[in-house]
Amino acid sequence: MTKRQFPNPVELLNLMKFKKPTFNAKKRRLSGALTIYDLRLIAKRRTPKAAFDYTDGAAEGELSMSRSRQAFEDVVFHPSILRDVSTVDTSTTILGGTSAMPFGIAPTGFTRLMQTEGEIAGAGAAGAAGIPFTLSTLGTTSIEDVKAANPDGRNWFQLYVMRQREISYGLVERAAAAGFDTLMFTVDTPVAGARLRDKHNGFSIPPQLTLGTIVNAIPRPWWWWDFLTTPPLEFASLSSTGGTVGELIDSAMDPSISFEDLKIIRGMWPGKLVVKGVQNVEDSKTLADLGVDGILLSNHGGRQLDRAPIPFHLLPEVVREVGKDTTVMVDTGIMNGADVVASLALGAKFTLVGRAYLYGLMAGGRAGVDRTIQILSEQVVRTMKLLEVANVEELGPQHVTQLERLVPRAVSPALTSAVPASKRTVVRTPAAKPTAAKAPARRS
Repeated sequence: MTKRQFPNPVELLNLMKFKKPTFNAKKRRLSGALTIYDLRLIAKRRTPKAAFDYTDGAAEGELSMSRSRQAFEDVVFHPSILRDVSTVDTSTTILGGTSAMPFGIAPTGFTRLMQTEGEIAGAGAAGAAGIPFTLSTLGTTSIEDVKAANPDGRNWFQLYVMRQREISYGLVERAAAAGFDTLMFTVDTPVAGARLRDKHNGFSIPPQLTLGTIVNAIPRPWWWWDFLTTPPLEFASLSSTGGTVGELIDSAMDPSISFEDLKIIRGMWPGKLVVKGVQNVEDSKTLADLGVDGILLSNHGGRQLDRAPIPFHLLPEVVREVGKDTTVMVDTGIMNGADVVASLALGAKFTLVGRAYLYGLMAGGRAGVDRTIQILSEQVVRTMKLLEVANVEELGPQHVTQLERLVPRAVSPALTSAVPASKRTVVRTPAAKPTAAKAPARRS
């Protein structure tokens, strides 16, 4: 029989510790967010549907986005044992400078529509965390204001080549004058992708009021108050802002962009040059031969060509082919620090996060971006400790297996014979069970 007694009030008080209440609503909701998906839920509650869907959505059926996220979930980690990981070093050297974490903030367009602090919050948070911040050509804060918000940190600039080349050239010159150290020459946007959520929502710049948007705004008065009482949106690269996002992009972008444009920009830019939006091995090899400093494997967050290749799947082969000569980075689908660690293990030198940053921004402005970086950083550290690696250089393909969910079907010999040899695609037959990727070459 279990002996029972009346609880001693003194002992009871020692067993029951009440949590101190947090009266700051923003701090309370952000501290309760333990994952990027938690921040996404907060962002969805606090942001009008059209603005939230612009961030959350992708092109057409959104297959590229969902497949890219699934690819990171289809990973098996292989931890070591009995290694000293009482402390781990997450810092890395990337494109001639340092970063406290192996991830930075990706370029995002129309950012102040998501939350009024926009790029100022992103740049300030990145600077405080010691990681790079990337400003988009379609950003809503000037190059000079981003520099002022992050004066001592690393600022990168993402460049679209516009129909009016003088606009692009002027942006390059301004970014160089402001001390931005890296330029991302973007190659996957000859035209805008079909972002159907934006079309269904009638999302335009400036926002157009309809009965639906008004009803949706009623429970979110803070967003409209911020939008209406802060300076109007300004775009360094756009002289006209009437129309949907897709219409604006189509009116500005030039589908005739070519390697000659890359050569011209390379000649203008004094810092490191990265080509963003690379989606196959052959183009990676061509760019490496041209001497670019870096390649960013990306399908634009699934927002351009739906059913595009999955950057994380491309990573091992691209690193094997060009990793000795060119810095290989990856984005799209990263929602957890473990995704960052898996990318590094397969040879990426660095990763970029876009949506994760915007979810934090919408959830709580600058404090929300700080929380995004904190969550991802804690996940990176925890994953490294559980893998028992003490620094990012110790990560290798022996730590990760990519499980195969989407496997190409073999091509009929009759069809193959009709295609010129120079245009044939080699289809690799998968092994009977998943195996770890071959060791890619790594840059020091």
